[in-house]
Amino acid sequence: MAEISMPDTGSSPILIVEDNLLMRRVLENHLLELGYSVTAADNGRNALDLLDKAYFPVVITDLVMPELDGIGLCRAIRTNSYRGYIYIILLTSREAKEDLIAGLDAGADEYLVKPVNQAELAVRLKTARRILDLENSLRRSCEEIRLLSTKDPLTRLFNRGYLDERLPQEVKRTFRFERPLSVIMFDIDHFKTINDNFGHQTGDQVLRDCADCIRRSVRGEIDWPARYGGEEFVVVLPETNLPGACVAAERLRRKISELIVVADGTEIRFTASFGVASFTPPDQKEDLSLAKVLIEKADQCLYEAKREGRNRVKSTQL
Repeated sequence: MAEISMPDTGSSPILIVEDNLLMRRVLENHLLELGYSVTAADNGRNALDLLDKAYFPVVITDLVMPELDGIGLCRAIRTNSYRGYIYIILLTSREAKEDLIAGLDAGADEYLVKPVNQAELAVRLKTARRILDLENSLRRSCEEIRLLSTKDPLTRLFNRGYLDERLPQEVKRTFRFERPLSVIMFDIDHFKTINDNFGHQTGDQVLRDCADCIRRSVRGEIDWPARYGGEEFVVVLPETNLPGACVAAERLRRKISELIVVADGTEIRFTASFGVASFTPPDQKEDLSLAKVLIEKADQCLYEAKREGRNRVKSTQL
């Protein structure tokens, strides 16, 4: 996730919104001397246009302006979604207590009384930096928690819940761009025997090695694997037709058969059986339930491979 906090260098962008040219120039000079980069707008409407094009972690705005005043700008900022939190500082006169209260109620974080004192401005910006850094830290923590909730703790692949949530999205994308979509499902042959003869720790190592093998075999940022449950895995291959998916499955089958896990001085070799299912949009009506059908068909092919002797690939086109 991109950092959105304000560093202590001049790379920190601040948006000034002030219709009075003299006040705007004075404020710009204060900020430049403090080491900040500055962009200026002369009313709230132009400020919103700038915010649509770039992220400004701090907005310093006057209350009274043409077209869209400071209170309206605060409300608009808090209503819209931006890549990070925007800390809003209001500029107000000493007599504008009611307007100040209205601005804070509309979403402003802090205020400065005009004419702005540079030392006071520097203190306000340090407070803004602390708030933005805390918000950034909270975002990172939430993202880490979200990622943990989608990963299988043993193999570090995506889990079943993530598969169930994302595969319908891949189906939707497939119809939108009219590109094929394929699913590989496989499980490890005679996995129970490995657990019974060598223990569950060895079985866990087999699963981890299979997961590593999958990661090395798929296209990064395109294909994505998941642990379906137990010793079963699924690999989703966007923009891949049935022949291409069968090639990928055969390559993965061969690499898994070459893996060796050592337990108590014994080398353990194992194999896997594969089922592949694929569809192309022109062959199907748009239906997100095809995600479930793809898994079911791949699963049927997998068991067909087992019935025919294991360690092989069977496939079907929807």
